[in-house]
Amino acid sequence: MERKDILDHHGTASAARVAGVTGVTGVAGLPLDDRIDELRRQFPILSGKAYLNSNSLGALSLRSIEERRRFEELWNEMGAGAWYEIWVAKLDEVRASFGRTIGAGPDTIALMSSVSAAVAVIWGAVAASARASGRNRVVLTELDFPTVGHHFLSQRVNGLEVEIVSSPDGIHVPLEAIRDAVDERTALLATSHVFFTSGNTQDAAELTRIAHDAGSFILLDAYQSNGQVEIDVPALGVDFLVGGALKWLCGGPGMAYLHVNPDVRIDPVTLSWFGVENQFFFDIRDATPRSDARRFELGTPATGVAYTAAGGLSVVLDCGIAAIERRNRRLAEDLRDRISDLGYTLHQAADPAARSALVLFRHQDAAAAVRHLAARDVIVDHRGPLVRFSPHFYNTIEDNERAVAALAQT
Repeated sequence: MERKDILDHHGTASAARVAGVTGVTGVAGLPLDDRIDELRRQFPILSGKAYLNSNSLGALSLRSIEERRRFEELWNEMGAGAWYEIWVAKLDEVRASFGRTIGAGPDTIALMSSVSAAVAVIWGAVAASARASGRNRVVLTELDFPTVGHHFLSQRVNGLEVEIVSSPDGIHVPLEAIRDAVDERTALLATSHVFFTSGNTQDAAELTRIAHDAGSFILLDAYQSNGQVEIDVPALGVDFLVGGALKWLCGGPGMAYLHVNPDVRIDPVTLSWFGVENQFFFDIRDATPRSDARRFELGTPATGVAYTAAGGLSVVLDCGIAAIERRNRRLAEDLRDRISDLGYTLHQAADPAARSALVLFRHQDAAAAVRHLAARDVIVDHRGPLVRFSPHFYNTIEDNERAVAALAQT
């Protein structure tokens, strides 16, 4: 497929901005400080623990607990009668809320059970659209989350060529290396907005240009950025973006989403009853895909987890992701200073503007350190030799002080 043919499918990317952040100094008067007590009361785990593990699982809010209780009450009171007006409306609400977190409309959002499901349905559509052109190559990086790589590697038996671009330092992947890897054979560039391995933020606008200049589609994995970093997805112009409620959006497991650029004019190769235009006609002979992103949905969404997700999303959206990003960055910088003062080597981007709220550092026994901290009610995690702290908007400088004091004893 020639570049012009690919662009016929996804349209010309809109002008994209390069997200940047300025350095921060000091910690007094953090954004959202005027309501921090109220926010912390919304998350019961914070009453006893310094919870600094939102990069793995966002804290559970009272709103999510109440939303889940409401779902169960409706199920008990109405049975299937809750479906058509109430539960379907809740699914619409969650689509709209996910869209608001990235500056996109609800019609661009398809609900998914996981990123793995989203990647599978995207690749089916992209592979079918590119088959005539002979484009049969996907480009990833070695710092991307493994589930993305696992899917594409499993397709090598079908002749797919997978190029995994190396990182020189385990922190970032040079844009030049990605640009060199994406060529006229590439059907899809699939990579992360924020690397789970380092917290480094990639330039999504430039990645989009690289993909589109080669006539390729781009899939941006925003699971580690959505909720902690402001995203203007229409400005970025990406073709597909995936994220979910599990981490920084505080909505629990089982509810992910796929954003599809409205200019993308390809259809999935697998349709479900939630993906067809006349869903409630129940006509087995009518497989007309919806015209919006929901054509990519893979069956009945998990309504119970949608209620749980709605609670966390509402808290995040009430605070505003711009304010959350500013608060998180200042908390993260404070943590980095404290950890560095203890003599640990930080695993981070050289450019402060590329750092996110993931704070990673090397420890002689990272697993033991995480256990030591957990025994003192400081909840963090690790990946290999790296301990990961991840302050979120409900955290405070006092949480940082408590965590680092416990770390000093390891």
